[in-house]
Amino acid sequence: MTFPSPEGSTPAMAQWFALKAEHPDALLFFRMGDFYELFFNDAEAAAAALDISLTARGTHGGEPIPMCGVPVHAAQSYLARLIRRGFRVSVAEQTEAPRKGRAAAKGPLRRAVVRLITPGTLTEDELLEAGRQNLLACIVRPSGRNGGDPGLAWIDISTGLFETASVPPCDMHDLLGRLDPAEILCADDVDLGDFTDRRTPVLLPASTGAARQRLAEAFGVASLDAFGTFSDAEAMAGAAAIDYVRRSQAGQLPRLSHPRPGNARDVLGLDPATRASLDLLRTRDGTTEHTLFAAVSRTVTAAGSRMLADWIAAPLTDPAAIARRQAGWTWLLDKPDLRDGLRASLRAAPDMARALGRLSLGRGQPRDAVAIRLALGVAREVGTILNRHEGLPPVLALAAGHLDRAHELEELLTRALAENPPARMDDGGTIAPGYDAELDAQRELRDGSRRIIAALQHEYAERFAIPNLKIRHHAQLGYVIEVRATAATQLRGHADLIMRQGTASASRFSTERLVELDQQIAQAAENAALRERHLFTQVVRRILDEAALPDMAAALAGIDIAQSCAVLAGGGTWCCPQVGDDTTFVIHAGRHPVVEAALPASARFTPNDCDLEPDHRVMLLTGPNMAGKSTFLRQAALAVILAQAGLPVAAQDMRIGVVDRLFSRVGAADDLARGRSTFMVEMTETAAILNQAGPRSLVVVDEIGRGTSTLDGLAIAWAVLETLHSTLRCRAIFATHFHELAELANSMPRLSPHTMSVREWKGQVIFQHEVVPGCARRSWGVHVARLAGVPEPVVRRAGRLLSMLEKERGRQAPPLPLFEHQPTPDPDPTDACDDAPPGLPPAVTEMMEGLDPDALTPRAALEMLYKLKKLMKP
Repeated sequence: MTFPSPEGSTPAMAQWFALKAEHPDALLFFRMGDFYELFFNDAEAAAAALDISLTARGTHGGEPIPMCGVPVHAAQSYLARLIRRGFRVSVAEQTEAPRKGRAAAKGPLRRAVVRLITPGTLTEDELLEAGRQNLLACIVRPSGRNGGDPGLAWIDISTGLFETASVPPCDMHDLLGRLDPAEILCADDVDLGDFTDRRTPVLLPASTGAARQRLAEAFGVASLDAFGTFSDAEAMAGAAAIDYVRRSQAGQLPRLSHPRPGNARDVLGLDPATRASLDLLRTRDGTTEHTLFAAVSRTVTAAGSRMLADWIAAPLTDPAAIARRQAGWTWLLDKPDLRDGLRASLRAAPDMARALGRLSLGRGQPRDAVAIRLALGVAREVGTILNRHEGLPPVLALAAGHLDRAHELEELLTRALAENPPARMDDGGTIAPGYDAELDAQRELRDGSRRIIAALQHEYAERFAIPNLKIRHHAQLGYVIEVRATAATQLRGHADLIMRQGTASASRFSTERLVELDQQIAQAAENAALRERHLFTQVVRRILDEAALPDMAAALAGIDIAQSCAVLAGGGTWCCPQVGDDTTFVIHAGRHPVVEAALPASARFTPNDCDLEPDHRVMLLTGPNMAGKSTFLRQAALAVILAQAGLPVAAQDMRIGVVDRLFSRVGAADDLARGRSTFMVEMTETAAILNQAGPRSLVVVDEIGRGTSTLDGLAIAWAVLETLHSTLRCRAIFATHFHELAELANSMPRLSPHTMSVREWKGQVIFQHEVVPGCARRSWGVHVARLAGVPEPVVRRAGRLLSMLEKERGRQAPPLPLFEHQPTPDPDPTDACDDAPPGLPPAVTEMMEGLDPDALTPRAALEMLYKLKKLMKP
């Protein structure tokens, strides 16, 4: 955006120009009284985005200044809309109280930018999704050819999460897909793929040494090594992220956990295309309703929902870690009363982590301190429930140990905070009566003076014989006697009354007694407010000093997931999978949890087995559209994600060896924004699979080669299937409409042809949604067209044409000998007869050697075929 020169501006607009220059790319919310106002191009952009009126205030350079504004009390909702539209907002607050009298004419109030609001630096509940992390990520590529892998750091300032990782460039997009950051700090030349629109330019520290020192100082340690081993790129990314957070918070740093270096090898590899294909946390259109998370979550807390989403986004590859997660919820399975008790207690748990985040930034309100008090009470109650039982599995025992802490803090908050404090600190009443004697005295003086005002009003009304006389408080005049204009003549003759203001409808008078009371009440109210704010600051400092709170918040979230899984699996139709180190893969009666959840109550999902054991690790799946191939593919992939996340699986039972990378290419979509057709997207995703999959991977693909001509598509599908089977040797489900590929089972020993069961009854096609051994011989496309509502004349015409084409094809020879055995190397001509394959007559070999196929006419070729057939007879 461009703005006019500040020359010749009024003092207030000169202040606006100075603050705008601090963050020129952000909209400036300029506090003026009870409104945030925007000017010039900021006003025009905000008015359009928020659908509010664009007006003008004053002039600059002889032109009206465009202006719009939003009320301070409603600012959060407007900020949320602007952030969703991709804007950044800087907030300038008044840093001094409004002046009265002559001092008010000495220029504008001091103002300063107190915060920069960007998608990755949100803390308010109104701007955040309760069940989803809000991550700010930073990417740093090492300099030089041999500088190592890129480093990433990501922070959620609303909860204090801070982690880093060093990943190969080829895995960068996989990690971004897993994190789904709201904002990404990086250089302009870093390829962000689908996340390009979330880029924010970043300033890096001068050196890796400076980065490490800055990170260590931020956490009060002498060396970053205290927290683990970080690559230079990770340290640079972490320091740059910290610097950005500080700038966005006007120099403040929120309470963050110690940076934790991660290892991408500990997490199941999922590329962005696979995540989009499987609708793990969000569907392709951005909704959360029909997702894996929605289908399996029975959590009752916001923190539990966020942790569950993180587990689904990053399944594990360590069987022991997976088993530890499973142990928590399987222990609760046969304890319904305990499970219900935990669930009831957890429902009352507020979001402790996000309340801590706001308090650490100085933006906490009374409700955040009360949230900590309530959370401590819930933690104590949940810990008591668990400790009544013996034999707690380690994961629950560890969590219970974290809950039995911070008793002194809970007692302090119970004494210090009012039972039902106001939403805002400025409203007063946050600190409980009886907690502080000085505050109680100031409140008594303030409230007692007000009672005196009420009594004085009654006295004056009787003295002057004016029943409707009122004592009111005026912003400029203080407390005054107010009477109707018609009664003013009754008061003008009294010596102790001072005429202060007269209007057409009312007259206002003052007395020395009212002036003194006004000063006393104002001073008492101010003293009470200052004392209460001081006490609240002390309480907040005590909260932030309690080191046990982050672990307590995480423990409550983990227990919430355990009870959620137990509730999910308690119905008996979900299993606890066995996850080992081998390459086993067997699912009995598996179901698609999202599809099953979307079915009406009267419908029943048809379960299917999936066996990809080493001897038949590649399943070739054929069958018509609408028969359930895509559902079967996705449910196998989702079962792996749930199993390795440590969650229940929608199946009778399941045994798998750990999958290191999962690839799912199901469904077609173009990418017109990048000029890529559906087929180009398909080939790009196929290339990623073939370049990255290995023996421990699982690949589920649908309709490879359908985006081009029949022969091209068949050739590509054939080559890809061969590579999956013989070169990559991975576990795979390969769905296709090229039924001819089933013949490859003769040359691929570990290929297992299966098809979707279809029956025809009275001219109608019945899709049974059942996977059975064998290969489809028909596509049933015309029947599917009828189901889709294609007009009946078109369907009948298509049926007749199909019959004609099938008859014609039956009379013709195949266009290519696609499924002949691979030819043997050409033999030495001198040994043609001696080295003939067993069982092939020498006369046939001699005739074949003398043939020149290109020189034969069709009639000569037919005669030669009869001769060969005759020679082959015994």
